[in-house]
Amino acid sequence: MKAPYIKIKPPGPKAKAIIDKDQHFTAPAYGRVYPLVMREGRGMVVEDVDGNLFLDFMAGIAVASTGHSHPKVVKAIEEQARKFLHICGSDFYYEPMAELCGKLAQLAPGTGPKKVFLTNSGTESIEAAFKLARYATKRSHAIAFYGAFHGRTMGSLSLTASRASHRAQFSPLVPGVHHVPYGIEGLGVLEKLFRHEVTPDEVAAVFVEPVQGEGGYIVPALEYLPGLQDLCRRHGILLIADEIQSGFGRTGKMFACEHWGIEPDILCVAKGIASGMPLGAMIARQEISTWTRGTHGSTFGGNPVACAAALATLQVIEDGLVENAAQVGRYLKESLVKLQDVHSVIKEVRGLGLMIGVEFAKADANRTPDSKLRDQVMQTCFDQGLLLLNCGESTVRFCPPLIVNREQVEAAVAIFDAAIKAVVG
Repeated sequence: MKAPYIKIKPPGPKAKAIIDKDQHFTAPAYGRVYPLVMREGRGMVVEDVDGNLFLDFMAGIAVASTGHSHPKVVKAIEEQARKFLHICGSDFYYEPMAELCGKLAQLAPGTGPKKVFLTNSGTESIEAAFKLARYATKRSHAIAFYGAFHGRTMGSLSLTASRASHRAQFSPLVPGVHHVPYGIEGLGVLEKLFRHEVTPDEVAAVFVEPVQGEGGYIVPALEYLPGLQDLCRRHGILLIADEIQSGFGRTGKMFACEHWGIEPDILCVAKGIASGMPLGAMIARQEISTWTRGTHGSTFGGNPVACAAALATLQVIEDGLVENAAQVGRYLKESLVKLQDVHSVIKEVRGLGLMIGVEFAKADANRTPDSKLRDQVMQTCFDQGLLLLNCGESTVRFCPPLIVNREQVEAAVAIFDAAIKAVVG
């Protein structure tokens, strides 16, 4: 399938019919971005129900790491599905779960032995880490950062602070969670927090995204994460890295932590782990994983079909996709930076590997974030066959499957450039 190819302005008649049915029955909490109704996906291409072909630079929120329906992943799913679909890894044993946990323990940063707990999603991985941190340290407080997104269930939502709307009307949330600014400034605020609000020996863990995702694809200063790790070590606080979006080659390293040489006590992952099958994991240092039988569990976490998909996904990622993300990501970023010289509405281009954000701002003295312009550009790109997503206050994120090549980057950047011109005039 060659994309983009728009045969009928989306949404077409078939798409409209499905959208009408969906809106009649589905919960209004879903925050649909634009009227894409997918029928099929292959590699970098998404086909909608009306036959339009889109070039995918959002990968289902950085999930379809190996592209849509990678043959090796599909084969692994089919083979496992013919054997058995479910038995419950919390109660029984099966080879795909044991193999995957061993592989994740091997891949995670740090040289010491690790223990792995499998979940269904990123938010469940955060919840597991939150529980384990309290259990292992016998401390109750936790620290997270403004701009952070860790999930929407009650514990992870208590840590989330990317948008107030995520938290509105759900109070009281989990007590004992404190937020400070993300970045170098936050280190100084943490020290003040320890003097005035909570003593460090009451704090179980600090949760941090090495690269903030929903907060706007923010890459911190080089010294920030090592400084945060030093602070945690000094006070016996667990450092929990949320690599749900940045993990598995997305930033040009297997894990974003590797860019700064940090070794988290607990690593939370999901999204790109299984090419779209629902799976997450919490990977903890063995000496931290002190909880006992029955203190945590999951009926579906580590589903055998999802584990098979993950094992195949990791094999594909290790076979050149991490390096591809680094090289093609560099080319994508350089191409987008060139657009910044042409379009004054682009305030900043930032990111690592294939996790790149383009921030839009008004041309006033304060460079006020321009979310309206961002959304118009994103919608125009959709109309022209390019799939993108928003993040932060006024940022467009580029997070394509890790299989993307230079030719596809050139096509995407050309559409993006034309969309800005069409919107700005």
